[in-house]
Amino acid sequence: MDDTIAAISTAPGVGAISIIRVSGTKSIEKVNSIFEGKDLTKVPSHTIHYGFIVNNTQKIDEVLVSVMKSPKTFTTEDVVEINCHGGIFTTKKILELLLQNGVRLAEPGEFTKRAFLNGRIDKLKAESVMDIISAKTDAMREMAINQLTGKVSSFIHNLRQKIIEILANIEVNIDYPEYEDIEEMTIELLKPRMKEIEDEIEHILKESQNGKIIKEGIKTAIIGRPNVGKSSLLNLLLDEDKAIVTEIEGTTRDTVEGEIILDGFLLNIIDTAGIRETNDKVEQIGVEKSKKLLYQADLILYMINQNQPLNKEDMEMLENLKDKNHILVVNKIDLQSVIDLSSYEKNHPIVYISTLEQKGIENLTEKIKEIFQLNKIDQKDLTYLTNANNIAILKKALDKIKEVKIGIEENQPIDMIEIDLKEIWNLLGEIIGETYQDELIDQLFSQFCLGK
Repeated sequence: MDDTIAAISTAPGVGAISIIRVSGTKSIEKVNSIFEGKDLTKVPSHTIHYGFIVNNTQKIDEVLVSVMKSPKTFTTEDVVEINCHGGIFTTKKILELLLQNGVRLAEPGEFTKRAFLNGRIDKLKAESVMDIISAKTDAMREMAINQLTGKVSSFIHNLRQKIIEILANIEVNIDYPEYEDIEEMTIELLKPRMKEIEDEIEHILKESQNGKIIKEGIKTAIIGRPNVGKSSLLNLLLDEDKAIVTEIEGTTRDTVEGEIILDGFLLNIIDTAGIRETNDKVEQIGVEKSKKLLYQADLILYMINQNQPLNKEDMEMLENLKDKNHILVVNKIDLQSVIDLSSYEKNHPIVYISTLEQKGIENLTEKIKEIFQLNKIDQKDLTYLTNANNIAILKKALDKIKEVKIGIEENQPIDMIEIDLKEIWNLLGEIIGETYQDELIDQLFSQFCLGK
């Protein structure tokens, strides 16, 4: 990280202002070499200066240059930001001048990566930067802010502190048994402490399921036979004509997707090809996609028409859905019913609608909120883990704690239990980046945009 990097930090396209960000030990010197105005190497930190970017004697653009000196910057390095006019050519020309003067083009997420590697932010805070950028609801934004401000990190730090205190006590007992004033870490003393740590991790994991819903939304697949109104329902939920609706079976041959905000939560809705036997190769691919979504979706809306008897495929599908989050959506309530659903009411939440008359849609959205208990998710204190990998690590740590508890019950030697405790401590360290593998860190920051 000895080199100086630069990238365009604003979105591509025409705008009022573009920002080129430069970071590294020579950032001030390099920008100063193409700047006509005050000598940037002699100005105070955190000041803005008017002038021109020049290429020899040719003026490229009128700019404002912000100078921020180490260590009080995002990357903890010297950082310079060039605020130029927002034309595409002008912005690229300034970046090109910097690259010609020995500055390297930043990799995706490299500014945030440097902030992490330089100890400015931990891994959770780094992940929250991308979450803030991609937030689509206020709850997403607030949850990311909680991670950025360190509320989530403090939970993990506190857990690690409790474990390190236990480990330190064990080490003293083993290495200095003659010290009588040191509390002996016996099995009986270890039991309640491990129970406390276990309870805290289980609480975080439980709350993090809500975090997953807030961050990723609810993946909802509309599935059923051809011509049961799947595309019409999608259009009603989205309040736009996104899917083509005709009376011809097999009109929808591929998935059609859209998003809605439901009481502050994102609903990712997918309309699928009608499930039926077909000789059309393209439609067959669509049907297979529909079947795969049965296992991938968080929620299945299985549609039938009340004026059509249930067929073999319907009954098999309803049997398969018993243990999944789903709603049986009965369409065409404006027509006479020819089916009896009394035997299905016990295992299947049922909502009756008419896509033609636009009836029952509100009942459907209320049922979705009920299934996922959206009204019970606390949107005031959104202190959750949201990254799937972090949640997986925490689950692994919880499994290790259960192993420790078994070891306690089996009266294993305390030095054997110590080994498992150290692994739990290291696992928690992976979540906040106190311990990490280089390839995982590279993968994390490669998902960022340039200039961030």
